[in-house]
Amino acid sequence: MDFLQGRSVETMAAIAVAVVAVAVGGVFLLRRSKKPKGCLDPENFKKFKLVEKTQISHNVAKFRFALPAPTSVLGLPIGQHISCRGQDATGEEVIKPYTPTTLDSDLGNFQLVIKMYPQGRMSHHFREMKVGDYMSVKGPKGRFKYQVGQVRAFGMLAGGSGITPMFQVARAILENPNDKTKVHLIYANVTTEDILLKEELDSLAKEYPDRFKIYYVLNQPPEIWNGGVGFVSQEMIKTHCPAPAEDIQILRCGPPPMNKAMAAHLEELGYTKEMQFQF
Repeated sequence: MDFLQGRSVETMAAIAVAVVAVAVGGVFLLRRSKKPKGCLDPENFKKFKLVEKTQISHNVAKFRFALPAPTSVLGLPIGQHISCRGQDATGEEVIKPYTPTTLDSDLGNFQLVIKMYPQGRMSHHFREMKVGDYMSVKGPKGRFKYQVGQVRAFGMLAGGSGITPMFQVARAILENPNDKTKVHLIYANVTTEDILLKEELDSLAKEYPDRFKIYYVLNQPPEIWNGGVGFVSQEMIKTHCPAPAEDIQILRCGPPPMNKAMAAHLEELGYTKEMQFQF
């Protein structure tokens, strides 16, 4: 009987240890799987403080806004954007969509790269902003939500400030070791000074040479230039983007005339509407 009682005690102890291990493991997995709550509100504007403003060129600047805590995330799904509210030169309210260049892996802050046009209403607001000012933001907004593995490859056609949603999607894909999606980007501008995020884009191309390709196109290239010249053509798309297929998608974002021209090019090249998305 003493022998059986000893075995019984040993069994109970083993069960108790197993129960504790399972409980601890469950808590650990729960904590790991639980995503931090985002700071955005889709219905109401919330204010975020400008903590850094970096002038990149005469009309382009980076704006970094603080989130409530160093571990806070914005909570913006990949491929979506936010609405920013400000005042134009006459004091009237203006609301415009923007795509942050940061991801939720960038804790405690989010960043916007803004090209400020002379007559732009929201451009005026950004031009006047100083460190310490607050920006009213609402979101997420948008029809596009990226899911890992939804396509084999993306072709991206961007013009000017239309690079920001492309950069956001490309970063999310490339920085995820479980994502094997390939990205082919054609980025059009007028001059080299107009190329936004060039340092960051070139860095991605260098770090992920097998998964990210970029082809720059300029209307007014410098004397020494190995990219495209003029407007984005069908031949450029054919050469630098994945061919039409059910498991690829072409993303477009740029000025209205460019978007219209790209849609026509893509249709003639055999890309169906299902293979295209315009931000």
